[in-house]
Amino acid sequence: MKSEVRVGRRTVPVSNWEKVLFPDDGITKGDLVEYAIAIAPKMLPYLRDRPLTLERYPDGLRGEPFFQKNVSKYFPEWVPRAPMPKKNGTVTYVLANDAPTLAYVANQAAITHHVWLSTASCPYQPDQLIFDLDPSVENFDAVRTTALAVRAALIERGLVPFVKTTGSRGLHVVVPLRPSASFEEAYAFATGIAEELIRERPDLLTLEFRKADRGDRIFLDINRNAYAQTAVAPYSVRPRPGAPVAMPLDWSEVSDPTLRPDGFHMRDAVERADLWKGFRAAAKRLPVRPAR
Repeated sequence: MKSEVRVGRRTVPVSNWEKVLFPDDGITKGDLVEYAIAIAPKMLPYLRDRPLTLERYPDGLRGEPFFQKNVSKYFPEWVPRAPMPKKNGTVTYVLANDAPTLAYVANQAAITHHVWLSTASCPYQPDQLIFDLDPSVENFDAVRTTALAVRAALIERGLVPFVKTTGSRGLHVVVPLRPSASFEEAYAFATGIAEELIRERPDLLTLEFRKADRGDRIFLDINRNAYAQTAVAPYSVRPRPGAPVAMPLDWSEVSDPTLRPDGFHMRDAVERADLWKGFRAAAKRLPVRPAR
């Protein structure tokens, strides 16, 4: 059983290499560490300098998970970190800026990575805008149709949207931004887009936060567009049977009726090309007015 792995110039300690985290699939902590090392070249550009919340499953999917924001005292000094202000205090987050850190947090049974929509160096100006399309019932065809409608509305305003599966039930439409606007401005812009789409399809879409008020409609979740809110990172594994991955897509794939939100897995992520290359280069300033 391994007690360490070499990642670049760093030796990363590991423990319980053969511990099964996904009991229905036999996926072990060692498998998760190896995935972290293999996916690092693709994943790190979407994590670098972003405060990271770790979704940890120390006893596997059948055990009790927890979310970790503050860096543990026992994390080695070489793990990058950033103290970020919060109400009445500070939270010191991990920054997954390199492959050794990705491997280290995988050894902590951190299955899913949740990242900010701003960076630690520019925390109050988002450099991403996100629409989380969350279905209330199993109707992924409607989610795909909605993603295309969101895309059209954003392109009309001069923005360049990207899309990924969540690895769970929906899709994320993500827009790279130049970090100039505030979170309040970004949220207002996203609200305007959502309200416009809801006027066009009130039977299909909603901004209702409470599940009981949504009916069968898709929740256009724009609430992540706020300071210190997070979204699942591209290529992050989800704590579901089969270990699905939040997968960057080409927009042509959204039109494919066989697309599934949890249809990509760790091997797919390692073998596929990164379809979000050029993401940062596509960043634009947030338009002043969202509505037509």
